[in-house]
Amino acid sequence: MPAPMTMASKEVRASARGAASGRAWSGIRLSPAMIAPIVPPPGRDGQARPRGRGCAMAGGTHARLALVALGTVAVALDTALNIAFPAMTAHFGLALPAIQWVPVCYMLAFGSLMLGAGRLGDILGHGPVFRIGLGVTALGQALCAAAPSYPLLLGGRAVQGVGAALVIGCGPALVTGLYPEALRPRLLGVYALVFAVGAVLGPSLGALALQAWGWPAVFWTRAPLALLPMLLLRGLPAPPRDGGREPFDLPGALLLVLAIIALLLAVNQARYLAQGAALPLAALAAASFWGFLRRSRRVPHPIMDLSHFRRPGFARLNAANALVNLAGFAVLLLVPYHLTGPAGLPTLAAGLVLAAAPGGTALAAAPAGWLLARLPPWRMVQAGAACTALGLGLVALWDAATPVAAMVACLLLAGIGQGLVQVAYAEIILTTLPRHQRGVAGSLTMMTRTLGIVAGAMLLALWFESWAPPFERGFAATFVFAAATSGAALLMLRRP
Repeated sequence: MPAPMTMASKEVRASARGAASGRAWSGIRLSPAMIAPIVPPPGRDGQARPRGRGCAMAGGTHARLALVALGTVAVALDTALNIAFPAMTAHFGLALPAIQWVPVCYMLAFGSLMLGAGRLGDILGHGPVFRIGLGVTALGQALCAAAPSYPLLLGGRAVQGVGAALVIGCGPALVTGLYPEALRPRLLGVYALVFAVGAVLGPSLGALALQAWGWPAVFWTRAPLALLPMLLLRGLPAPPRDGGREPFDLPGALLLVLAIIALLLAVNQARYLAQGAALPLAALAAASFWGFLRRSRRVPHPIMDLSHFRRPGFARLNAANALVNLAGFAVLLLVPYHLTGPAGLPTLAAGLVLAAAPGGTALAAAPAGWLLARLPPWRMVQAGAACTALGLGLVALWDAATPVAAMVACLLLAGIGQGLVQVAYAEIILTTLPRHQRGVAGSLTMMTRTLGIVAGAMLLALWFESWAPPFERGFAATFVFAAATSGAALLMLRRP
């Protein structure tokens, strides 16, 4: 039975319908007290959807938001894994280069399925797909923790990647669907904040779990964070539809998966050109992507409507987001070595300094959502790219005598820039694509980020190796390159 509507709820619903039809909100300011009683958006029959029993006891819409955030953190905490690499290498008796397949298997599944997961959420409902993803995530974590051999561990990581794609592919659409459209920018800021907080906490929590219970604990300790929202989330809003359920383009999805997997593997193997694997993989990626484009133009309901890329600035915006994330990966790649090497910091202090970069992203995320009501999103993306370029350029000037406070300030500046880019970029993409394709829109924002990070892992490493030794010269040259890359993104964004 739908909950009775208060007068405030009726006014807000009327305003939300006006916003959905293109009219601006006027004269209404939402406070938390007004938001809390609102039930999920009405269905096509105009009736409010009932709250589910699982969240009724937890406080309605705000409780749903908290549970979605918890499920998102379960994925974002994958940064806890890096601290366990040495222990895993010793346990399985691996050569050092072999450990790279632990993140690679995850990224292959995660990156290749992202867009298809968002499309699946648009068709079946973002809530059900999100909850399935949480279950698959918990299963993957359990498989990794119990893996008796390295190949089975990699299989568990692939399962984890599938779950993460389902969770993150539907997360932005799910969060923005819980409240009226006028609150969308702030909700995107909250979502980016949650993701950044998970990235900040991951290494510290991973170290604690590793010290207490060994490397399997970095997996199984996170499983409850996925299972709890999977069990409690109920009454989530369904995606808006003008007609019946659209079909899912499975052949197109498979072509896209093959294209992205081949591309990521080609990038991963690019430094080993003499072995001959990179070029065939690149050719396979190109052929699969061509097939995906060809099919997307022919079917009535493709995975994504590619006509959006013909809109002014849309393709440049997505490319710029990938470049900013490529540049930002230099921090995770090289700063730890500088902090524990030339800077001479203890491991714990180095970890705290390194946390300044994702900490800056977290600090910028929530205010960015609020600022979008006062600043055009395109300008905010430009400001974020400029901050990232400046912060990375200042890092290039570090030496053994650079004060810790100065290093923290540089990393904070770069992180703040990335936070501004993430929130404003997501806002532009979600407003460009139709609301019934919000899962695809959210997935696109995460896919371009993932591709940028993977490309950064390869290109930045190659650039560093071409300038080092000594380490200091390679470090400075790499951060100059990273700053120039973010500057190139800024040039691409000079006009909408």
